[in-house]
Amino acid sequence: MRKYIFISILLMAVSFGTQGQTPEEYFRVAAENNPGLQAKYKDFEAAMERVPQVSSLDDPTLSFGYFISPVETRLGPQEAKLSLSQMFPWFGTLKAREDAATLAADAKYQEFLDARNKLYYEVAKAYYPLYKVKQWQAIEQQNIQILESYKNIATRNLENGKSSMVDVLRVDIMLKDATTNLKILKDKEKPLRTRLNKLLNRPQDEPVEVQNPDAPETMPAGYHRDSLLARHPRLQKLELMRQSGEAKEKAARKSGYPKLGIGLDYVAVGERTDMNVDNSGRDVIMPMVSLTIPIFRNKYKAAIKEARLKQESYALQKEEVANNLVSEYEDVWSTISEQYDLIELYDNQIKETQQALKLLSTAYANSGNEFEELLRMQQERLKYKKQKAEALAEYKTAIARMEYVMGESGD
Repeated sequence: MRKYIFISILLMAVSFGTQGQTPEEYFRVAAENNPGLQAKYKDFEAAMERVPQVSSLDDPTLSFGYFISPVETRLGPQEAKLSLSQMFPWFGTLKAREDAATLAADAKYQEFLDARNKLYYEVAKAYYPLYKVKQWQAIEQQNIQILESYKNIATRNLENGKSSMVDVLRVDIMLKDATTNLKILKDKEKPLRTRLNKLLNRPQDEPVEVQNPDAPETMPAGYHRDSLLARHPRLQKLELMRQSGEAKEKAARKSGYPKLGIGLDYVAVGERTDMNVDNSGRDVIMPMVSLTIPIFRNKYKAAIKEARLKQESYALQKEEVANNLVSEYEDVWSTISEQYDLIELYDNQIKETQQALKLLSTAYANSGNEFEELLRMQQERLKYKKQKAEALAEYKTAIARMEYVMGESGD
């Protein structure tokens, strides 16, 4: 009998964790395969292609004209005309446009970084609930094995006249509950696995192995609220968009200044046939200078005002995001602290119920008494193990969320 009791206690101490893949490994897979994240990077690349478009000069203009009725001049009839001209915007206009496009592209990159960080958080939010369900499955399987060992003990005690049939029936009832709970937990695993696989852009039924995370020994350090607003990609994006608005305002103002055009006209002149003239038939080359006169000012004023309003909008959005980040920081930190305390509590509860189980097991082995209390204490211990697994999953998910709130990559 003592052999059975020893086996049951040993089973309770066994860890059912498997060596699976870490969240960081899944982060890498998600970063490489997730279509939403790839789309964000394509947006950034597309924004970069705007830079050479806005910073280049307009195409030169080439025109050709043929005189159906030649224009007679002293040197001969003008037969054809070829013109080439190039317009130049006001000094600094192209640089301002280039700055605006570059800053907007940089903002797109910050948007990509934020999307990557959010994806990492989503992966963690799918990973740790899957860990919890798998751990609960292991705990329930452990419970079934322990109850079966208790049933053997109760049966032997019944044969030796130390207990009644009620003890055996109690174990049977609890075994049926545990078996049903295990089936339910296995059913819960599929949607969680599908969710994680789809974030990784993999087939929904592809096997997923999770690694049991280590319980925290101390409260996490390094998440300082002072640095929260200094590096978050969402704030960086809005600041870059505001700076892009400044450059657009400068470009709009310079667009309202005159444009200078430089050109060259070439006129083909035929030779005179009616008389001899010096330089007869000499072609004409005429340099040209032109200047636009931007007298219709409403469109330029509207463009400047639009750029200013955009800057104000981005500044207000940045303030709103900063306020939300501070609120979210406090909320997440509260969750981390709460789950840390619960993990510590459940660790102590597991140790104390383990000690109580040893005492109750010894008493039942000697006298056949306290079997009901032994079963109750066993279920109490398994409950605390489940609660610890849940608290650890919540804690790790909160840490991943904090990294997202802080604007960190998590890898």
